[in-house]
Amino acid sequence: MLFARSGLEQLRAVAAGEAPAPPISSHIGLEIVTVEEGDVVMTAVPDESHYNPIGSVHGGFFATVLDSACGCAVHSTLPAGVGYTSLEIKVSFLRPITADTGPVTAHGWVTRKGRSAVFAEADIRDSQGRVLAVASSTCLVVRPDPAS
Repeated sequence: MLFARSGLEQLRAVAAGEAPAPPISSHIGLEIVTVEEGDVVMTAVPDESHYNPIGSVHGGFFATVLDSACGCAVHSTLPAGVGYTSLEIKVSFLRPITADTGPVTAHGWVTRKGRSAVFAEADIRDSQGRVLAVASSTCLVVRPDPAS
């Protein structure tokens, strides 16, 4: 059962290859590198299949990677049986990504944890450590209905 483990346990199992990665991961080459409570590092591999009509990686790639980093940072703080969903995300694009950029690293971290909402931030960096994009996110904590 998906929610039998804490978020941290779930993500560590995915990172170790003991549990399947979410299907979205295969579309962008997204992998968890490290995960601690409230903090996650992931890598993704942009390629030409992610290009927009002007010949650079589509903003959706940036947004997906950043939403994943923020969301997984939040998920890592949740107990078993509790989920989350993104309420909003703000992405700022700072530099373009192309297939020549190579693998990128996303770092997501929780900035404030409340009972019903958790706030997180993330950035994407290239192999030289240059920041390519940043995001801030608010996630809704979804608790089981005690009436069910």
